[in-house]
Amino acid sequence: MYALTVNGQHVESDENRRLIDFLRDDLRLTSVKNGCGEGACGTCMVLIDGRASKACVWQLKDLGGKNIITVEGLNSREKEVYPYAFASAGAVQCGFCIPGMVISAKGLIDSVPDPVPEQVRDAIKNNICRCTGYKKIEEAILLAAKMFRGNIPVPDCRFTGALGESMPRIDAAAKVLGIAEYAADKHIEGMLYGSALRTAYPRAVIKSIDTSEAKALPGVVGVFTAADLPGKQKTGHIVKDWDVLIPAGKCTHYIGDALALLAAETHEILEKAKKLIKVEYEVLKPLTCPAESLAEGAPLVHANGNIVSREHLIRGDAEAVTAKSRHVVTNHYSLPFTEHAFLEPETAVALIEDGDVVRINSGDQGVYQTLKECSEALGLPHNKVRVTAETVGGGFGGKVDMSVQHHAAILAYLTKRPVKFSLSRAESLRVHPKRHAMEIDMTTACDENGNLTAMKAVIISDAGAYASVSAPVLQRVCIHAAGPYNIRI
Repeated sequence: MYALTVNGQHVESDENRRLIDFLRDDLRLTSVKNGCGEGACGTCMVLIDGRASKACVWQLKDLGGKNIITVEGLNSREKEVYPYAFASAGAVQCGFCIPGMVISAKGLIDSVPDPVPEQVRDAIKNNICRCTGYKKIEEAILLAAKMFRGNIPVPDCRFTGALGESMPRIDAAAKVLGIAEYAADKHIEGMLYGSALRTAYPRAVIKSIDTSEAKALPGVVGVFTAADLPGKQKTGHIVKDWDVLIPAGKCTHYIGDALALLAAETHEILEKAKKLIKVEYEVLKPLTCPAESLAEGAPLVHANGNIVSREHLIRGDAEAVTAKSRHVVTNHYSLPFTEHAFLEPETAVALIEDGDVVRINSGDQGVYQTLKECSEALGLPHNKVRVTAETVGGGFGGKVDMSVQHHAAILAYLTKRPVKFSLSRAESLRVHPKRHAMEIDMTTACDENGNLTAMKAVIISDAGAYASVSAPVLQRVCIHAAGPYNIRI
């Protein structure tokens, strides 16, 4: 038996667990966000005997008799001051990191009522913010400290919406207090946990998939392969090239490809079941860059070839003008893949409602596209699928594609039970597309006075394994290649 105090209440657990799982899953204290689960991001920050600590790195066996405080445990005064300070300072955007920031702020202010900026920065050094940056958060913490110190009442702010009026985000208070519901915060009675077994190799023919041992594991409700899919095999925003599941006999395209979907009663059973699935591979050499895929005789990434799209934009005669220009500079630029680095890993919760309608709740950047693609994957008409966008903990374009939405929907449809499907941080990095890597050869010309006269760019964009939104991305790259400069032609 493990006993501790959480927000003033004595609580116990029969088994040793990570503190973050105990707080979120058992006590439903969802202000404690699971951003990385590896002690890196600070979104799960709590106070342990007054000290800000990451809940994902602590286990209950090490916390006997300890006093834990989460944002839910703030006193009434703190629940007024922190939302006001963070909202008025403009310190809240996606909001996923903010409860953790508040905990670090409280840990500081409780011990140092009049902190200087350097102390604030030190207090939040273990809290990552992806979208706001830290200046406004620092200002919010200093304002909160001032209000506590001077017993300053929270102003009664009323906003009319008049032009030019400074208005706080309408959801700021809910995000500061951890009330705003992200997809991973949802819990439905009888809910299963879903996951996917993913390929061990970026390019390999799947010879066979044996799920028999996983299906026999107590607590496993369903294990499904491509043969069990109720709808279309492939999905995609523009080009339908992304396999919902890679079937036996077909080839994988990247390390994030899913081979089987599983649903189980607990996280622990789910992970154990995935290890029981046996996959026979014929491992092939992967294509790792555009140069390899464009080479003579290169294997096809997809049946329709290795080029997703081409763009050719012309304004004037750049070749002729360059030849007449006084100065000409040519450079080659290599841009790497870039991770979007949102703090909230992808999660969707799906369930059956009204008898035969699939409801999908997800941190979504496009509910209508999700409805369309999930309808196709389920083999259902649009009026039998409903999509609700929960609060999104950052996206920046990285949550445009289907990642968990269709898999959660399929599992709920096949098991007839609610299913929460979440990616770990490591899975998220493997699964979702990145900002495109590019190889750019750019020639710029100017006259004797330095006035730009011509620009020519040859750009090869690496779409990776699937088309995603590569075509419009390449189009925009070409449109903006000249930058904000006036080029005289």
